[in-house]
Amino acid sequence: MFARFRPIRPYLARYNKRFVVGFACLTAGQSIGAVVGLVIKAGIDDLNDLNLRTHGVLLRQLAIVAGLLVGISLVKSVFQFWARWILIGISRDAEYDLRNDLFRHLLRLSPRYYTEHRTGDLMSKLTNDLTAVRNMIGPGIMYSASTVVTCVTSIGLMIHLDWKLTLMALAPLPLVSITVKYFGDKIHERFEKIQALYSELTERVRENISGVRVIRAFRQEHAEMATFDVMNLDMVKKNRGLIWISSFLWPAMGLMYAIAIMMVLVMGGLHVVKGMITVGTFTAFNWYLLNLIWPIIALGYVTNLVQRGLASQGRLMSIFDSKPDIDDREVPADAPTALVGGIEFRNLSFSYNGHAILKNINLHIPAGKTVAVVGATGSGKSTLVSLIPRLYDAPPGTLLIDGVPIRQIPLQTLRKYIGFVPQETFLFSETIGENIKLGAPQASDAQVQRAAEISNILPEINSFPKKFDTMVGERGLTLSGGQKQRTAISRAVIRDPRILILDDALSSVDTYTEETILRQLTGVLAGRTTILISHRVSTIQNADEIVVLYDGEIAERGTHAELLAMNGHYTALYNKQLIEEALEKEA
Repeated sequence: MFARFRPIRPYLARYNKRFVVGFACLTAGQSIGAVVGLVIKAGIDDLNDLNLRTHGVLLRQLAIVAGLLVGISLVKSVFQFWARWILIGISRDAEYDLRNDLFRHLLRLSPRYYTEHRTGDLMSKLTNDLTAVRNMIGPGIMYSASTVVTCVTSIGLMIHLDWKLTLMALAPLPLVSITVKYFGDKIHERFEKIQALYSELTERVRENISGVRVIRAFRQEHAEMATFDVMNLDMVKKNRGLIWISSFLWPAMGLMYAIAIMMVLVMGGLHVVKGMITVGTFTAFNWYLLNLIWPIIALGYVTNLVQRGLASQGRLMSIFDSKPDIDDREVPADAPTALVGGIEFRNLSFSYNGHAILKNINLHIPAGKTVAVVGATGSGKSTLVSLIPRLYDAPPGTLLIDGVPIRQIPLQTLRKYIGFVPQETFLFSETIGENIKLGAPQASDAQVQRAAEISNILPEINSFPKKFDTMVGERGLTLSGGQKQRTAISRAVIRDPRILILDDALSSVDTYTEETILRQLTGVLAGRTTILISHRVSTIQNADEIVVLYDGEIAERGTHAELLAMNGHYTALYNKQLIEEALEKEA
């Protein structure tokens, strides 16, 4: 059983000293509380003494007993307060550590992990499952320890008072153990299923909220609500099943306890009548038996918490079990700490999920040069540039930066010198200024403005009431597609990268805005290695070299004029765009 807690032990071991203090307070509180039974015994037996039956003596004796009971209760309360404060506090600290480690680990995982795992499932693990684990290592541990201490002290004193009655009172314990084991396994099994369903429900809600405009456009509100209602009802049914088990477990514990009390009352009464024990002893014995009510009931409660926590712990550990595909394991001790920007692809072939994306790519991009990559949709353009910042890993020895195999360059160094504008622009729910400063948090206001000026979004930002302090909304919802792309360009430029990658970064802006941005970028691109991906010939015609990809292979390469003279794929693309522009003008 204890082996199942192994994954969470490192988070508890950090607070060993506090655990010692917390358990000491808990033990002291419960042990001091156990003295109450002995005080009750002594008080009742003294009151039954004929020599003390005078009015003054009785009052004084009652006052002493009452004072002792109040004093013991106060001391016990102080220790209970500190025990709870310390032990529950540890669970919050462990939750904090575990949440940080989970988030840190998630940030290190490669994009492939996120294509295979749903966001809703991850969110469920970081919220609901984490809470279940915290309850297990907080209230679960505290109540378990309290149960052990209370049982040991109460049963020990019960044996001291009357060992025969104690054996009779403890007779149902084997049945209790069997019941707890059986229902504990059932709780674990059902809670795992509930958590899996909760993840699906969370993912469904996330998708519907993110795609609410599409749902409304296609009039799918009722259909989505019906689907959600079925999932929600299934969730309720499974929770009811868990409630049934929990509801049966607690009364079962109470019933077994009631049987023990009945047997003690009968046999204990006979012992008193026969003079085997005093009335005070019998009263104290029953008090200790009553003192075991909560531990026995808590056994069911703790079992519930622990089984839920173990089920959730397994789901959380599955995140840690997923190792990042991309890391610094091949980085040597003398790895480069700065980059100039020369890029070389050596006979590179790349497949994803068994499907060949790139084939035999041989391409050298000297530092400071601008290379454009064009090709039909699905030709591998975005995949090619995604290999440079190691969003995906190229085969060993097929991609080099400054003559160094890319896997031998630390990720921090590599990505520090790369400015990347992906095809799908993502903005965070922060201000425009914060989004631009994402890669350069120390950038000055003047640098932010200059970056916005280069991407030709500064006039629009200045037209907003709050200017750079304007919130962009979730995923940049309040901005147009072109505004989001230009904000992303500003974010890449402000980092002053040695390698700048623009993956179809001007697709959402009009031709005039595109020309303005390209003019502004002319000075910025000087001396930097730049890779442009675009479907527009106008965007890339001034590049030092243009590479045409066709079905994952380099079909043509050269300058704009050289490619037109070949009368091949590039010429066909160019002519097609001339026709489209002519049709747009006529329209």
